[in-house]
Parts: sequence; C-alpha cells; structure tokens
Amino acid sequence: MENSYRFFENRDCQYFPCHKGLEDFNCLFCYCPLYLIEKCAGNPHYIERDGRKIKDCINCTFPHRPENYDAMIQFLKASNN
Repeated sequence: MENSYRFFENRDCQYFPCHKGLEDFNCLFCYCPLYLIEKCAGNPHYIERDGRKIKDCINCTFPHRPENYDAMIQFLKASNN
C-alpha cells in the first residue's frame, strides 16, 4: 500500500513491526489512541501487577490493520461524545 492520510508504514522504525503477523502494517496509530479506553475495539487482555490492572495490547493488531481505519475514526468520534 502507498503512504497516505489513511495508511503509513515506517519500515525504518527500530520497533517495526511491533506486532507480528500482518502483511500491510499501518503505523498511523503507532501509539494506540484506544489504549485509555477500557472497552476498545481491539482485543486486549488485562494483567494484574502490584494490585493494579494493566491493559496488555501486545497481541492486538486492530489499529494496525489498514482495513480498520474507518472503524478507528468512528470509534474515536463516538468516544469523544
């Protein structure tokens, strides 16, 4: 895919790919804007550490799938209302 407002792939990043298993990897949402949303559109799981619940997104590729751009935007719009 070509880089655009909907897709950006940074193969020069030292962490690329931060998640395995995707052919087209969208880096546009590198820091996931859904991280602070408990019931996000992805598939996180939670771990308990020192009595705190921590969101673990290591196996979540939702924001990095190019076909999920529109869903990400809609989810962000809905969470701001």
